[in-house]
Amino acid sequence: MESRRRSLLLLIAIGGTAVLASYALAFVWSPASADALWGDLPQEWHGFYTVNMWLAAIGFFPVTFVLGWKTPLDAFATWAGASWSTMMRAYGAILIPSALWLPLTALHVEDPSPLLWIAIRIVLFLVGGGASVLGYMLIRRARRGPALVWAAVASFFFFWLQTMVLDALVWPAYF
Repeated sequence: MESRRRSLLLLIAIGGTAVLASYALAFVWSPASADALWGDLPQEWHGFYTVNMWLAAIGFFPVTFVLGWKTPLDAFATWAGASWSTMMRAYGAILIPSALWLPLTALHVEDPSPLLWIAIRIVLFLVGGGASVLGYMLIRRARRGPALVWAAVASFFFFWLQTMVLDALVWPAYF
């Protein structure tokens, strides 16, 4: 496996593990905060959020497969509209802040602080921004076919919807 692809795999493995560990840590550390994490989001939206979270998690993998493994490295910037290093930064902007969101929010639930709230908002916008960059790159890549790549775009839409719209814009309005 080429070193750039190994680096991407390592970033996702470490970052993904950190995200999952942060969720486990936050719920062990502050189990009472689980219900409080919804804020004042209307109860009837919880089901939509939950379903979309699962679709978003699933939608993360096709973009990684298409950009990370099915895009020729010698033509990556041309096909994806940005460099490999830009893609790596986008993954970093998604994974690192994602590992911070829940612990920061649990802390904020326990002891509300304007500085924590600002940190939470920054974290959410970094994740949504990284998702937006990956979405742009995936759409650019889909223009060079095959048609199956558009299925990756469709599945990634749920990831982008969750991170940029629901998490970064909607959820804070109700928290």
